[in-house]
Amino acid sequence: MTSIGIIGSEGRMGVALAVAISEAGQRSCGVDKGGNVLKLASDADVLVDFSSPAALEATLDACVAAKTPIVIGTTGLEERHHYLIDDAAKDIAVLQTGNTSLGVTLLAHLVREAATRLDADWDIEVVEMHHRMKVDAPSGTALLLGQAAAEGRGINLETSAERGRDGMTGARGRGSIGFASLRGGTVAGDHDVVFAGNEEMITLSHRAENRMIFARGAVRAALWLINQKPDRYTMPQVLGLH
Repeated sequence: MTSIGIIGSEGRMGVALAVAISEAGQRSCGVDKGGNVLKLASDADVLVDFSSPAALEATLDACVAAKTPIVIGTTGLEERHHYLIDDAAKDIAVLQTGNTSLGVTLLAHLVREAATRLDADWDIEVVEMHHRMKVDAPSGTALLLGQAAAEGRGINLETSAERGRDGMTGARGRGSIGFASLRGGTVAGDHDVVFAGNEEMITLSHRAENRMIFARGAVRAALWLINQKPDRYTMPQVLGLH
């Protein structure tokens, strides 16, 4: 039986993770704010973190010290967090993703494939909606999908993204990737990637009906990660997509 440690065990995702771990026939343990992360990392075979960017550095330090792999599903990460993850991945296996859903992972693969085959005459728009309590925008999943589209096109997302249009913005930039974020109600997560061409349109979509899909995907990723050598990994590798 594998012991899976939960960072933020009392949060909504933490509770969902505990259920998913039990469903998978494994054992869960966890800490919340103020808890002993190093002890958790030492006791567990692998950690799963959906907490907050502010806590990530201390969590990575604990994992490196205990030589414990970690799945990071926390969104809202900044560039410096990715440097920290890269550094930790020299010593431990780290899987970081904007979305642990298996369906979203496959969707990103399809978006990349579509973007590879449809040229810049097809405009790409990523539209996402989440519950009223979500604090970051665009969502980590929207950015993941935008990155997949950018990779398919062979362009840089940072310089190609169009966000937050308002007022007299001018015509849409050719080859850009647009983002729109909607917030309201209790929506777990809806994502559409629109490829709008001349007189035709393709929409690739995913609807999250319950946060358990993220928890189950994270557990699958965690069980896969414990058998990997130190490096940085992604969800497509869990599904064998690349």
